[in-house]
Amino acid sequence: MSRIFISIILSTVFIASVAVAGSDPIKARQHLMEDTRDAAKVVGGMLKGNTEFDAEAAMAALQTWKKTATEAGDLFPEGSETGHDTEAKSTIWSDRAGFNEKMEVFNTKVDAAIAANPDNLEALKVAAGPVFDACKGCHDGYRVEKD
Repeated sequence: MSRIFISIILSTVFIASVAVAGSDPIKARQHLMEDTRDAAKVVGGMLKGNTEFDAEAAMAALQTWKKTATEAGDLFPEGSETGHDTEAKSTIWSDRAGFNEKMEVFNTKVDAAIAANPDNLEALKVAAGPVFDACKGCHDGYRVEKD
């Protein structure tokens, strides 16, 4: 996939997310997490060998993850525990300190991945692995898995 095409897709998804989310924190976080998932698919495709390594596309995905790392925590205010088929577990609110800690770990791992500036597949594997682990760490305790 060309770098330009991937960049256009990620930019379009972001713009659509902002437009749809408005001031509803549940919708905003759902769209942010969809963007995060889409970025993970880009990186995962490269890591699995399904798509050719593309440094610009990898960095665009990392930047999407950075947006999530810096914005997601604020999208779980009191009163947004239910609605819109949310996948957020109640533990986000009952264990806010733990949730905030997981978000900080994710942020730190994303910063390290961006700083690594992976310019080949092996470097991307090293940089992205800890980010994926941080995602799983948060999902295990704070996300309802849907079928």
